[in-house]
Amino acid sequence: MIEIVRGEHDTGPPSRRTKADQTLQNILRHDVPASLVVFLVAVPLSLGVALAVGAPLLAGLVSAVVGGLVASLLGGSALQVSGPSAALTVVLADTIATYGWAVTCAVTVGAGLLQILFGILRFARAALAISPAIVHGLLAGIGVTIVLGQLHVVLGGRAQGSALANLAALPGQLVGHHDQAVLIGVLTVAILLVWPKLPAPVRKVPGPLAAVTVATGLSVASGMTVARVDLPVALPSFGFVPQLPSGGWSGAAFAAVTVALIASLESLLSAVSIDKLRGGRRTDLNRELIGQGAGNVASGALGGLPVTGVIVRTMTNYEAGAKTRASALLHSCWILGFCLLLTGVLRYIPLAALAGLLVYVGAKLVNLPALKEVLRHGDLAVYTVTLVGAVFVNLLTGVAAGVLLALAFMLRRMVHSGVHVEADERGTRVVIEGALTFLSVPRLTKVLADVPERADVTLELLVDYLDHAAFDCLRGWQQAHVKAGGAVTVDEIGHPWYGRGSSGEPTVRRSLAVRVLPRWLAPWSQWQAEHVTVPGPRSPLFRGASEFQRRTAPLLRDTLSGLAHGQQPHTLFITCGDARIVPNLITTSGPGDLFAVRNIGNLVPAAGDGTDSSVGAAVEYAVGVLKVPEIVVCGHSSCGAMKALLGQAPAGLTRLGSWLRHGEPTLRRRASEPALLLDGRRPLAECDQLALHNVVQQLDHLRTHPVVADALAAGALTLTGMYFDVGAAQVSLLDVAHRGFVPAGSTVH
Repeated sequence: MIEIVRGEHDTGPPSRRTKADQTLQNILRHDVPASLVVFLVAVPLSLGVALAVGAPLLAGLVSAVVGGLVASLLGGSALQVSGPSAALTVVLADTIATYGWAVTCAVTVGAGLLQILFGILRFARAALAISPAIVHGLLAGIGVTIVLGQLHVVLGGRAQGSALANLAALPGQLVGHHDQAVLIGVLTVAILLVWPKLPAPVRKVPGPLAAVTVATGLSVASGMTVARVDLPVALPSFGFVPQLPSGGWSGAAFAAVTVALIASLESLLSAVSIDKLRGGRRTDLNRELIGQGAGNVASGALGGLPVTGVIVRTMTNYEAGAKTRASALLHSCWILGFCLLLTGVLRYIPLAALAGLLVYVGAKLVNLPALKEVLRHGDLAVYTVTLVGAVFVNLLTGVAAGVLLALAFMLRRMVHSGVHVEADERGTRVVIEGALTFLSVPRLTKVLADVPERADVTLELLVDYLDHAAFDCLRGWQQAHVKAGGAVTVDEIGHPWYGRGSSGEPTVRRSLAVRVLPRWLAPWSQWQAEHVTVPGPRSPLFRGASEFQRRTAPLLRDTLSGLAHGQQPHTLFITCGDARIVPNLITTSGPGDLFAVRNIGNLVPAAGDGTDSSVGAAVEYAVGVLKVPEIVVCGHSSCGAMKALLGQAPAGLTRLGSWLRHGEPTLRRRASEPALLLDGRRPLAECDQLALHNVVQQLDHLRTHPVVADALAAGALTLTGMYFDVGAAQVSLLDVAHRGFVPAGSTVH
């Protein structure tokens, strides 16, 4: 029990003012420091992205301020930090080069409006259906494109117009003449690579900030003449910058769709990733799309770059200890203040330092752990096709190629899923598993053609869907094979898709398929009658053993091999010999779990009653040798032994009468004790009431056995009473406090 103790003068729940004070304290303690860390990371990254796409450098800071504020206020994720993203550099660079900066701002606004529409139409969940291999391939393709372009800047040159051109020109750039910019770029990359390995106190300073600061300080102190950040003396007026294209609307519209899709995908992935880390309530992904879209509308309208939820900034925000969206809002305020008061400081930053930062960020997008995971799942081809398409054609082409290849693999798996022939001494078996549709018909026809003529064939169907084309193929083959002198036995497991089709009442949708008890739970008589017709005089037990050997034994072989040299059951289970009671079924247990004793009436003769019973021997062995920690006595409804004790025994069964004398104490208990309840009610049938008393009486008999008494005294043994209502399929456990039996799960024993 948990006690909540309040202060001496506490008179009620906390006031609204107290809650507000606590919220303010959390913001000051956690969100303010976290926002400063994110601000220090965001400034160089925002400038670097603007440099990479060829936009005005101040546009990177404008988008970080405006987009960050709007997306944080309206978005669904509390810890998401938005800003310009390296993932959009390829499409933005091409758009700016083709249409100019003003039209690119209009593209950003259009992309934002599309994102808002995506959110309103609740498309967010659909975006998460994209294969992780495609997502990681796309990010890797963006990273490779950034690295190929910015390496030229680091080496003192200029980026070419395409990734292929950058790759072709890179060898010449590497061996060419290098100026002071190379030192700055290489130094920046080196600091970023070494920074994670430095002591923890040093790493409290963000790596990007440290790298750019050191490179800038060196360039200024040594008087290097290198290209630096070029910002206007004052902030531009926040007028409406966007301009619609004078022509080529289709290209601009395509760019807006591309920006909207990539920005949405990155934002959703970032939000989901941070949800996995922080736990608690999940992000409203559709609201997040609306917030990101509103941020892009605002950013584009005021001359900024497109924004996304950036995983680097978001992770930094989380690791710095942020608790609410106040951190993301404050980080935008710090950037705005920096722009207003310290613009002159930014003009000292060498462009080569920002290029080095982008090379590092681009390389990080090629996520090697993610690539290993893709490889383990067999999706390397999808990853590679997406990456190559994104690098050498464009991003949407890469994604489209990845999606098409993933669909092709899915269709191939469906076509080749579980259709094969097995031959043994008993004949030929055609095994068909999974969903069987028209796509599988060519493969199915080929496999069936390999079945020998006039062979005795068992058609084993383990399908979860069977469409008209596949049924027609199977039905036609079956009729042709029988007509040619062969025999076909249909052994259908699960819902009878083929059986219903053959009877003229096909099941047309999965939702209409009835739930069928699995064979390992259902008795042979049930699934034999419903699903299979096996010729011959073999007994149900023989057929059931064959079923076990074929399907169940391979699944249990490892478990049983571990039990081959000994047993260590956790329970001695004493129950009636009634065929309706299956101990492992009603206790969800398996081989090696229960040491079972069954007899008429689940009786336990008391110790010293003058007879040597096998029950006593089993108790002695289970408790004294196997050291079981629990003994369960399980009775059941409509018990024939209890009816016999009440005078309804069949005539002439002398041995039964001799055995049932051990139940006479149960009759005396019933006469002297109050009625026992079953789930709060007295059973209607007298034999069921007697069965409840019988369980309690047999527990008393167990306590008379010395080995049981010693184990109970040592605290090494528990006695449990159980009752199974056959008709209701309800297991109940003895609860002394309630003077009866309560449904399993409603009380703790």
